[in-house]
Amino acid sequence: MTEAVIAVVAAVIEDAGRFLLCQRHEGPHLALKWEFPGGKVEPGETPERALHREIHEELGTECHVGKPLGEVTHQYPDKTVHIRFFHASLDGEPEAIVHRALKWIHPDDFDRYETPPPNAVILSRIRAGELETH
Repeated sequence: MTEAVIAVVAAVIEDAGRFLLCQRHEGPHLALKWEFPGGKVEPGETPERALHREIHEELGTECHVGKPLGEVTHQYPDKTVHIRFFHASLDGEPEAIVHRALKWIHPDDFDRYETPPPNAVILSRIRAGELETH
């Protein structure tokens, strides 16, 4: 039996040359790692609609979803995820509603934060100047 690939969306949010990363809580999957905000796409939802919903749930603000920035598929030991990353901007100040912490991080400091592998791919592309993020 082939396992289903979990569709996920994530927002790459930039402000004054820094990017918003969110720290996961302690738990069984990716504990305390830093990631772009986002989450699973629900059945019948477009990726853009899912990102609007997730940002509202996670950060307590509305967002504008911009252009796609890339896609990464990653096989974890217990599941496979396919993440679509989008440029996004916020309508208000983000709050850490479901995360342990939020931080605006300059690309020069990305290596100081442990991230899940799919996020690391996008962070590496940002740091290398391969993605236009604004």
